Amino acid sequence: MSELKTNKISTNDGNNVAIDNSLALKSYTTTQRDALTSVAGDLIYNSTDNKVQFHNGSSWQDFGNGSFVVDSLVIAGGGGAGDGGGGGAGGLHNTYSTESSGGGATSRTANALFTGADYEVTVGGGGGGSSGSGSNGGSSKFHNYQATGGGGGGAASTVGKAGGSGGGGGWSDGVVRNGGSGTTNQGYGGGKGGTGSHSQDGGGGGGGAGGAGENAGVDGQGQGGDGGAGVTSSITGTPVARAGGGGGIGRHGVGHGGAGAAGGGNGGTSNNGTAGAARTGSGGGASSRSGGSGVVILRYPNTVSATLANGASSTAGEQTDGSTGFKYIQIESTGTVSWS
Repeated sequence: MSELKTNKISTNDGNNVAIDNSLALKSYTTTQRDALTSVAGDLIYNSTDNKVQFHNGSSWQDFGNGSFVVDSLVIAGGGGAGDGGGGGAGGLHNTYSTESSGGGATSRTANALFTGADYEVTVGGGGGGSSGSGSNGGSSKFHNYQATGGGGGGAASTVGKAGGSGGGGGWSDGVVRNGGSGTTNQGYGGGKGGTGSHSQDGGGGGGGAGGAGENAGVDGQGQGGDGGAGVTSSITGTPVARAGGGGGIGRHGVGHGGAGAAGGGNGGTSNNGTAGAARTGSGGGASSRSGGSGVVILRYPNTVSATLANGASSTAGEQTDGSTGFKYIQIESTGTVSWS
């Protein structure tokens, strides 16, 4: 049990609290501090750094550090295509301006962060394509927002997998194979496959962050379903569509990738689909192509500068976004980011 110890307590004539001696906070080294079970509002003196620090509910911060607002676009890795269905796009979170987020959601509140603190970033890889069912993409995360990897596309006789956006259903001799479901506020479901006879069959398109995957063509068409649309964001100062679904395979017609740099579909039985574009979270095209890797893009005032560490990387580094007073950085691998 905690104790409060004092030599004397007396009333004060004014409306303030008066202390005769200096107030000594409990002192801990960094190692001792990190071993504590801490909650938001805890206040200590760090004898290693010689700083007063407080806990904000997720990490320790230096007392008096300035806060600033960071907008984020977090996209998970796209799902890989199966033998029939296109891969679903990675889940998408967008806090920038009034732009839409994945799954038709409204933008979320931007992050209020502090200088001098490390923030973890996770960037999901694209799911692998397969002659069976495609693999799901990896999840991405920044601060309070996590995006779920896209669902893998279905093989012959299998349904699409659930994910940030769902994978398209596989083809299967006149038996409908459903697409996988998307994640609420991140992406849409995949299209149905297997709607015709064997010679006229097709796989469903993978779902996108901005729209559902298309069902395969009805009996007599043999058309693969198109991938679902992606979401366009101007967080970098230029509108770019990302996180589109991959197209499904068709016996007689190709399913096209959804808007947003998605993989294209495969027309016929040859393995000529295309992969989802890297750093877009787009789904792979059937048959058997991989999904695109995810990405985390952060926009913040130009009064601070970002530093990446612990494996995080950015090909272009810090950039201005074309407007007055802001920068952005596109983070392409997992690690940490801090500002000063």
